[in-house]
Amino acid sequence: MQSDKKYKIAFLIPYPLGVAPGQRFRFEQYISFLNDYGYETVFFPFINHELNALLYSKGFIFKKVLYLFSSYLKRFRDIYKIRNYDAVYLFRESCFLGPPIFEYIILKIYKRKVIFDFDDAIWLSNVSEANKMWKWLKFPKKTNFFLKNASVVTAGNNYLAMYAKKFSMNVYVIPTTIDTSYHADNKKHSQKNKIIIGWTGSETTIKYFEREEAMIFNLLKKYSHSIEFRVISNKPSALKHPQISFVEWKKETEIEDVLEFDIGIMPLPNDEWAKGKCGFKGLQYMSLGIPAVVSPVGVNTEIINNGINGFYAASHIEWNNTLSKLIDDVQLREKIGKEGKKTIEKYYSVNSQKSKYIEIFNKVFS
Repeated sequence: MQSDKKYKIAFLIPYPLGVAPGQRFRFEQYISFLNDYGYETVFFPFINHELNALLYSKGFIFKKVLYLFSSYLKRFRDIYKIRNYDAVYLFRESCFLGPPIFEYIILKIYKRKVIFDFDDAIWLSNVSEANKMWKWLKFPKKTNFFLKNASVVTAGNNYLAMYAKKFSMNVYVIPTTIDTSYHADNKKHSQKNKIIIGWTGSETTIKYFEREEAMIFNLLKKYSHSIEFRVISNKPSALKHPQISFVEWKKETEIEDVLEFDIGIMPLPNDEWAKGKCGFKGLQYMSLGIPAVVSPVGVNTEIINNGINGFYAASHIEWNNTLSKLIDDVQLREKIGKEGKKTIEKYYSVNSQKSKYIEIFNKVFS
């Protein structure tokens, strides 16, 4: 039902629009629907594009401090403006570092309604290798404050929702979704000289690819020059081999680049942080008709029906056997890819979730 009043919603977000996968696939692709339903949306990112480019690079401490200081000054101005909005959509946190000062102002002084959305186990301490020195300023337990005081909480999977329900009665699961009109399936499965096994992600998660080093080099030896492992990221893998290639991630070509994959992989450790992941890599592969092989961790066990729309691989032997099976059988790759795409369209597409998304916003103002 369309909103009668034009409510103004301030999106308090960490990153600029269009650059962070969490933001792009959690809420950015729903904005047009919110606008159509009469909601006015304005965005207040914490960092700019310059700091985003520096953030996960080692060094540049002076520049990082300077940009962060500028970001905090801007955030004070943002919070002053937000008093004129009807509600706030808070994605993860308003600032990377420090206690929840700005959220306290919004919730306790302005008394604004807040929709709090999160897609990782952010109540745990998890810091990139490049920014370990800032770990003491992260305050991960501020997540509990958001959960206790938000009007509505939306979580990316059931594991995150279970944690949120310790603090809130109004918790909804909205899976990370794929805009299937954007992720058009142009994949053509055919016999060719080289099978590309691909991984895509950021430098903060590339360690999950590299932890399967033994499997990767074993398969490269087994299949000699007939396969290639390809990494799409903002930095190359530390693993070096003539048949491990690198493609720099670019938004403009991300679909075209991933479509080169014949098989997509998503290895994860079985730890608490990984259990909170929302399965985006697997979802993206599946949306493009690419067979996905994933670690059976967290939401992956809900997305994948093993052997039907994708495969699990928990051990070194399972990774080797499963990938070997897919490398050897083009018809199996095609079959699994088609079933994966059906799963996305039915359960993990924007079209399948948009009515629920709008319903949650309407509930806040009912």
